[in-house]
Amino acid sequence: MNATALIAEDEPLLAAHLKVELARLWPELSIVATVGHGEAAVQKALELRPQILFLDIRMPGLSGLEAAHALAEDWPEGEPFPLVVFVTAHDQYALEAFDRAAVDYVLKPVSPDRLAQTCSRLQTALQQRQQPQIGDGAMDTALAQLRSLLVATAPSMQGPKLSVIQAGVGAAIHMVKIDDVLYFEAADKYVRLVTTEREHLIRISLRELLPQLDMQRFWQIHRGTVVRADAIATAVRDEAGKITLTLRGHADKLGVSRLYAHLFKAM
Repeated sequence: MNATALIAEDEPLLAAHLKVELARLWPELSIVATVGHGEAAVQKALELRPQILFLDIRMPGLSGLEAAHALAEDWPEGEPFPLVVFVTAHDQYALEAFDRAAVDYVLKPVSPDRLAQTCSRLQTALQQRQQPQIGDGAMDTALAQLRSLLVATAPSMQGPKLSVIQAGVGAAIHMVKIDDVLYFEAADKYVRLVTTEREHLIRISLRELLPQLDMQRFWQIHRGTVVRADAIATAVRDEAGKITLTLRGHADKLGVSRLYAHLFKAM
């Protein structure tokens, strides 16, 4: 069966070994690119649109999971989303998360027998996608698997939640009540904090901030955006299905990625 694949692995010897084994087990599989970090995986996958992604779960910059997250948000509408196989060291927590999400994985160092099983599963999945009734729901299935995996691997939300954020402005520290925050937006190594009156840059990553927020009150709507739920005035879905949020007391509008569109359903 002819198919295309991309390998994202930061260890060149392991990437080369995986490529050799795939060539032996599945000669018709064309490896369209081999990259060494998550950002390159996203860029090349969007450019080349491979049918399969082999993503190392731990890479510099974006991890394999973060790269899959980014691709799910940026993948062109109407294009079938790639089948994803995560490549990981033996981490029981990660393996249980993959199993719960029904996502395929292979362990390092790659076992030929286990990789053969993965190739067989991928070929079956690609054949099923050629059937219209199954192929039409392929993106929904991929999003559901990724949502499940994100939940299973999310940092622990236990512990005290922020009630006040100390935002430095020059020599001053502004004490911003969490109730006044409309939304947070990732900005490189900082997070942009927006209230009805002004905005601040705080020196923390969104990944570090999330466990400190009450996720019943603050909803992630994009990999780089978290909004206070009761600050949302409306959620408007356009003809293409894209959702845009308007806020109470603020002119900014926020886009919702399709990975989080399920949060907005009329009662």
